[in-house]
Amino acid sequence: MIRVYVKKQSKFAVNAPMIKKELTNFLEGKGLVSDFSVFVSFVGEKVMKSIASKYLGESSVHNVLSFPESELRGEFKYPKNETSTLGEIVICYPEILKEANDEGKLIDNKAIELVKHGALHLMGEHHEN
Repeated sequence: MIRVYVKKQSKFAVNAPMIKKELTNFLEGKGLVSDFSVFVSFVGEKVMKSIASKYLGESSVHNVLSFPESELRGEFKYPKNETSTLGEIVICYPEILKEANDEGKLIDNKAIELVKHGALHLMGEHHEN
């Protein structure tokens, strides 16, 4: 069973149940059906800059960052649970607001797009910068 956990501040208006469902369906569609968890966090620009600085040595704000289980460390990591963890996907909420507006998309649709993109990275798919 795939478990998806969504952590967000109350001021970030995303539909967590829909994101959980869409990500679960996406992962199952990619053939992942084993017992594991995925964590999705929606953060502000300040937190995203801090994460990018800590893990990438950059000061830029990314729209999405993914951290496979092997890369998670320190206080950023969720506590261990009974299942294995595929990893954590971090989404910068202010960035998805900007991008959704620029692209004429609903915020939840943009969030789901980026969560799926992050999930591909957790599964080992990467792209050139």
